[in-house]
Amino acid sequence: MKRVYDFLKEAETYYLATVEGDQPRVRPFGTVNIFEDKLYIQTGKGKSVAKQIEKNPKVEICAMKGGEWIRVSGMLTEDDRVEAQEAMLDAYPNLRNMYTTGAEGNTIVYYLKDAKAVIYSFTNDPVVIKF
Repeated sequence: MKRVYDFLKEAETYYLATVEGDQPRVRPFGTVNIFEDKLYIQTGKGKSVAKQIEKNPKVEICAMKGGEWIRVSGMLTEDDRVEAQEAMLDAYPNLRNMYTTGAEGNTIVYYLKDAKAVIYSFTNDPVVIKF
């Protein structure tokens, strides 16, 4: 899992794919964190992506850096604990002016469950990581 985290951090931007009805939706993301040995992402509670994840938590993440790219598939599980939210905002302090934590806050964090990541390149065999 640490290798997946490192890849996404180094890539800086990854793309999260969800589904809305029968339409795929993809958008850029940048937040990724490890908290209590789980890989987390973050968004705003009122955003369409949060509503899509609530209806169908199956997602894919894709990013590229150098000559490698990664695809991560799994289920996102909400963690509504303030500690998980605070850990994310501590990792991205520039988001504190947009997001607040707690039951009345506007941030939502998810961790990946039953995840599988594959790192690809044109020159090496794929590397599979399950977590």
